[in-house]
Amino acid sequence: MAGTDAVTWEQFGEEHLAELTRLAEACLAIDGGLPLFTRTPLLRARLLQTRTLGAWHNGGLVAAVGVGLGGQPATSTGLVDPDWRGRGLGGRLLSWASEQAGDADLLVTTESWSPGADALFTARGFARTFTEWVQRHDLGDLPSLAPPERVTTEPVRLDPELFETYRASFADRPGFASPTAEEWLGELGEDDEYRPDLSLIARGPDGAAVGFVNVIDTWIDQVGVVPGWRGRRVGAYLVARALRGLAADGAREAWLCVNDDNPAAGLYRRLGFQDFGRRARYLRRS
Repeated sequence: MAGTDAVTWEQFGEEHLAELTRLAEACLAIDGGLPLFTRTPLLRARLLQTRTLGAWHNGGLVAAVGVGLGGQPATSTGLVDPDWRGRGLGGRLLSWASEQAGDADLLVTTESWSPGADALFTARGFARTFTEWVQRHDLGDLPSLAPPERVTTEPVRLDPELFETYRASFADRPGFASPTAEEWLGELGEDDEYRPDLSLIARGPDGAAVGFVNVIDTWIDQVGVVPGWRGRRVGAYLVARALRGLAADGAREAWLCVNDDNPAAGLYRRLGFQDFGRRARYLRRS
């Protein structure tokens, strides 16, 4: 078995995107996590930061880390090929990232969480501040739900009503910081993969909006139900309808992310979603 003395340590850059993609794919295949991590925009944002360091063996990248400087906290993401774990590469990358951060706090993001990484971060004084489940739905097996009594649905419109439904659905969550309607609606409208035709708003018997679901590409991006209508299967029905819309449009799978401590994770599993790993963030204060 080759040890750390069998690798060379060099920085990597834009010209190594193919190697970075292969490394991310290898980690996702074993750990699960966010499949979007293998797409160039997110891969570039996470790893091609201010400073980079890679471990190379026989011309292949077996571990990599990027560190973003200039802000507070500094940011970092690292990967170790599953075939190269247990040889100290992760610890070496984390030590280097900490050195680059200097006196700044350091926020480590992992889009492909593993127990080994969690143990390493915890042992080095990092506290986990965020964890999400990534869940996948096979659209060959769709849930069938009757609509909640006296509830109707229709495709969304990017208008103030949709924003107010979003705000009412999430305003009571701890730490909620509401954007402006212009910001929130503008971000959706500028996303080329947003599907207003598959996104839905739910209305009660008086015509008032009581919930919504937003679909981006094949992702259930946001599901919200206003407080007075929770517990009436509105959210479950919206998701089931969105899944059917995606299947009818030719998609073979659907995805979503849900916070580790959000009870909705159980609802999504009952609708047929299966866990596909986790993603997390860790913070070490200087």
